[in-house]
Amino acid sequence: MQCEMRLIPYFMDEMMVDANEIPKGVDLIQTPSMWKNGYKGKGMTIAILDTGCDVNHPDLTGRIKGTRNFTDDDNGEGDNVTDYSGHGTHVAGTIAASENGDGVIGVAPLADLLIIKVLAGRRGSGKYDWIVNGILYAIEQKVDIISMSLGGPADYQPLHEAVQKAVDANILVVCAAGNEGDSNSSTDEFSYPACYNEVISVGAIDLQRNSSYFTNSNNEVDLVAPGEKILSTIPGEKYAKLSGTSMSAPHVSGALALIKEFEQAAFDRPLSESEVYAQLIKRTVPLGFPKTLEGNGLLFLTAPDLLREHLRNIPLAQIG
Repeated sequence: MQCEMRLIPYFMDEMMVDANEIPKGVDLIQTPSMWKNGYKGKGMTIAILDTGCDVNHPDLTGRIKGTRNFTDDDNGEGDNVTDYSGHGTHVAGTIAASENGDGVIGVAPLADLLIIKVLAGRRGSGKYDWIVNGILYAIEQKVDIISMSLGGPADYQPLHEAVQKAVDANILVVCAAGNEGDSNSSTDEFSYPACYNEVISVGAIDLQRNSSYFTNSNNEVDLVAPGEKILSTIPGEKYAKLSGTSMSAPHVSGALALIKEFEQAAFDRPLSESEVYAQLIKRTVPLGFPKTLEGNGLLFLTAPDLLREHLRNIPLAQIG
């Protein structure tokens, strides 16, 4: 492949040395209600295909169960996932930063992370085959979810086949929709692998639930999640607020760990990829933007409870 795979571009809004809060994006998708009921992602493994991770960040202590490097950084050393960009560490914190009374907390604070480095250098670029190798490795490791905040301009058959193989293995594949949006919902901006039908493609909104001006629009967008001024971990025991669909995708990856944990307890059996996807879509609320921008709407983990409450308050005669 001549084309390069790259980080979904992102914007640094603010850097800080310390933090002590539930990030607003984590709160906005109603995560604390799942925690209250005892669902924090325990027993779920999420593979993060990104720029690596600062495995020594105090908020990620105990969360990382394995590392693998498929790039040529650090002479291609297999287990070295040093994050020269900061992007992968930020994604990891949104997904699963520990509940340790300090710093930030991720959506699924008891989930395990498999850090797979597929993008190199400060710019976070890589070969399509690095991504393919990363997906195949995640399948081998029998992860539950693959999270990718990356994209490229070209369709590449081996990449599509790797994604299909993951879904066939009942792995949920989540990807940022991309930041090439032009604020016009009727024009399509495609990024791969996000626009493969098998992928859960995540667009961005801001913390006031407005559609983000940069979010890609196309008919493969499945849902949206917070993607502006998202507070999370960065290398060197620090924190930063970043913006981009890169920040939206990990909210969904973490939420899927909670949903899968919850639903498998309810059904008392393992669920297929399509069953968990259906449960995810049940937990969305439309925001009123075109489908090409928001898909099924905003990830909102308490949506089924709201619907039950609403139906309870409608007189039976009206329902009939």
